[in-house]
Amino acid sequence: MIHVAVVGTGSIANAHVQAYLKFPERCRIVALVDIVPEKAQRMKERYGLEAQVYDDHEKILPLTDIDLVDVCTPPYVHASISINCLRSGKNVVCEKPMAASLEECDAMLRARDESGKKLSIIAQNRFRQPIADLKALLDSGLAGPVRSAQVDSFWWRGHCYYDLWWRGTWEKEGGGCTLNHAVHHIDMLAWMMGLPEKVTSVLANVAHDNAEVEDLSASILQYPGALAQLTASVVHHGEEQQLVFQCEKAKIAAPFACYASNSMGNGFPERNEALEKQIADYAAALPRVQWEGHDGQLENVLTAIETGCDVAIGGEDGRRTIELITAIFKSGAVGQTVALPLSKEDPFYTVEGIMQNVPHFYEKTTSAQEFGGEITLGSNYRK
Repeated sequence: MIHVAVVGTGSIANAHVQAYLKFPERCRIVALVDIVPEKAQRMKERYGLEAQVYDDHEKILPLTDIDLVDVCTPPYVHASISINCLRSGKNVVCEKPMAASLEECDAMLRARDESGKKLSIIAQNRFRQPIADLKALLDSGLAGPVRSAQVDSFWWRGHCYYDLWWRGTWEKEGGGCTLNHAVHHIDMLAWMMGLPEKVTSVLANVAHDNAEVEDLSASILQYPGALAQLTASVVHHGEEQQLVFQCEKAKIAAPFACYASNSMGNGFPERNEALEKQIADYAAALPRVQWEGHDGQLENVLTAIETGCDVAIGGEDGRRTIELITAIFKSGAVGQTVALPLSKEDPFYTVEGIMQNVPHFYEKTTSAQEFGGEITLGSNYRK
């Protein structure tokens, strides 16, 4: 039986708790931690948990009966909490984004390696059937190499979204929609194509004058033989999120779409329905994802602890995503194309360097302690 402590009991923690409760024979939540312990107590009562409530994660560090710590706090303390828990001999799963800087990511990786414990960074969309299928289709080579990618990380958030105490500042949120919303799509893109060689970006805040951070960014990513365009937004009504890959022989996308073309003698296209059927049949025959979203990733973490195998989404995956996001911030801040990888000497390698160089679009004006209501977790990539 794996004993779990959840640190941070805000909105996203509900998805984690609900996932663990699906595996009652394998894990049990024994501790809930929040700097506002009343929130943790409410979570305990909501789910009928037999868990102790703590107001500081350091109080669980000496406890030897905790096997896994699940970090669901605001981003600015992801690194410090994860490092402390790893060093105390506990496995860690950390919500996205992994950390606020590459320096913090590297410190987390060192703590993992020195402790010998597991570290997984949440990127739950890889455990969705359409995304797993898209990755497998790209890897199959049926559509040919990627020539162009379009990644639409479209979300919508009202003006009051940034009134929550930790949102809307570079210090505590670590960035705007690029870091905390498009992180999902950037992870998926990097999983499928790796890191680009160069990044050119523009940052803006067009609708939230109560936040320092961007609510819209547009980037062009240069790969060998391909370009990708990435839009991160919290101003798009409808939240129509998608990943589209224009390959040599066909377009494939999530939500699933496929269109294949052949060249006529004059260079104009004619539809290749035979290849479209081959691609669709291949996708339909792929293995089914047993557990989707957070359920899938947390089940994978439990399996890794039980068997000693590697987690599916580890610290290097989380760091890769932060590196691309950092390049976007740097390019948008300095108004220049940025080459990857970023070095440790780069000013944007540290939180302090980021804070000194990024634009502050507006000043934060409100600091609400907590919000009620439900949250949305984005597209399921099904039509």
